[in-house]
This record gives sequence, C-alpha cells and structure tokens, in this order.
Amino acid sequence: MNKSEQELAEDVAPLRAFNLTRKTLIASRVELAGTGAKRTKGLLGRTGMSSGEALWIVPCEAVHTFGMKFALDLIYLDRERRIRKIRRNVPPWRLSGCLTAHSVLELAAGSIDEAMAQPGDMVDLGA
Repeated sequence: MNKSEQELAEDVAPLRAFNLTRKTLIASRVELAGTGAKRTKGLLGRTGMSSGEALWIVPCEAVHTFGMKFALDLIYLDRERRIRKIRRNVPPWRLSGCLTAHSVLELAAGSIDEAMAQPGDMVDLGA
C-alpha cells in the first residue's frame, strides 16, 4: 500500500477482517495502524480489547508486548493477506515475529480460535 492509500484507509473506519477460506469473521472492528506514530503506539496504554476488535499494523513483521496489560492473539499476513503464522495468547513482555509477514493483526486473546483461522487461510480486510 503506498502512502496515499494508507492515509485514505485510515480515514475509513472501522474495517473488518473476514476469513475468506473458512467463511468466518475474525474481527468486526479493525483499526489500521499504517503510520509510524500509530505503529509505534500500537495498543500501549490500553487495558484490554473487546471481542471483535483488532489492530492491523502495516507494514509489520514483528511485535512486542512489553508494557502491555493483557494477552494478545497475533495473525501474521503476507502481502496477499494469506495467513503466514499464528500465535495464540501471547502474554505481556514477549517478542514475536514472522520474517515472511507484511502485516499483523493484533486481537483479543481467544479470537483466533473463535474464527477457526489457520495458516494458509486468505483474509479480506475491508469496510
């Protein structure tokens, strides 16, 4: 996504994440973190996430949960938005990465199991 597309996408809220392969909703309210400032802040300062919420960090191939107050589920996506890696219930004070990823969805712990997401699944991120 080039810069102008990122800026336009951030003005459209919220997005949703839909698993095209399994026909399941991953998140109904996806916030885009496509600028340096939004990627740096991430979820820091929040006390939790509700079911259905997600933060989509673009571009991103690694995240940390230093300073977080809650566990996360992580879905790493490649440029075609195919799931490359999944991490469930990542607690605070951890590092996680995927060198083949282009972006990552950060979700409330337990969200991946509810959506039945698996590596190789295709994800649609749109309004």
